[in-house]
Amino acid sequence: MQRKVSVAPMMDCTDRHERYFLRLISKNTLLYTEMIVSEAIDRGDKKKLLAFNINEKPLALQLGGSSPKLLANAAKLGEDFGYDEINLNLGCPSKKVQKNKFGACLMKEPNIVADCLSNMQSATKLPVTVKTRIGYDDVEDYENLFNFINTLKKIGIKTFIVHARKAILQKFTPKQNLNIPPLKYDVVYKLKEDFKDEEIIINGGITSIEQIKEHLTKVDGTMIGRAAYHSPYFLADVEKEIFKNENVPTRQEVIEKLIPYVKEEIKKGTRMNQIMRHTLGLFYGQTGSNFWKRYLSENMCVRDADVKKIDHIMDKIKIDRKVSLYNKDQLKL
Repeated sequence: MQRKVSVAPMMDCTDRHERYFLRLISKNTLLYTEMIVSEAIDRGDKKKLLAFNINEKPLALQLGGSSPKLLANAAKLGEDFGYDEINLNLGCPSKKVQKNKFGACLMKEPNIVADCLSNMQSATKLPVTVKTRIGYDDVEDYENLFNFINTLKKIGIKTFIVHARKAILQKFTPKQNLNIPPLKYDVVYKLKEDFKDEEIIINGGITSIEQIKEHLTKVDGTMIGRAAYHSPYFLADVEKEIFKNENVPTRQEVIEKLIPYVKEEIKKGTRMNQIMRHTLGLFYGQTGSNFWKRYLSENMCVRDADVKKIDHIMDKIKIDRKVSLYNKDQLKL
């Protein structure tokens, strides 16, 4: 499975509706679920937590937890549900995650992590991967990171997704951890030099095709985070420039293909705003993008959105030969 470009697991972002939407734009980008806690899978509605639309594939399931048994069971269920990869979250810095002893705080416990991953590998034939950071708190020396990765390599882990920032576990919020700790791409590059036979994927602050191309000269793959959520049509450039696929839908065509999905989901009880909120950034950077966002915010991203309005959304869009343009009058109902 190729991991040249992937979209990061993001809480409250990469749910199944977002993934379906992104897949309409990009056929080749690897997508990840939000982190799903193994204990929640064990106790909760497994179908609700794990089911997805087949069109979302290739798709990786990201798990959070520190119980070898529960993680192994969740990995097996992930295989049964049809995922293409199982990933263990070793990078989330939130206090809630720390309280339950998973995420970035597990970098302090390499033996526990190795035990968890060994059990996961035994439970599934799918590739088991990890997503981690370059360090935590005051522990950011390269030797510690090298030893951590090497411990996991020895039990058979071959793919490492590395966020090029350390995690500040006590002082910072998750949002601050995405911005304040400096990016240190050279540390990830050094990992690839030292682990030539392992797959090293770089994550953190990637916002352009130029960055992706540069990173790919040093590591095996790139993972995009917030840029893919706030400007999803960025993945169209990824298709063209990285995967050399010119058969990319226009923004208008993406919405046209999304409408039947919205209608079908509404029949199942999904609220329209749960889907359409993910499309707010579709016209990011285009003339009239603010009107698109306003129209959605006022008509389709509210809890009691009128289902009938989805039938008229294309009437509110004016497309020229290159990009989608809006004017104020067209967006009035």
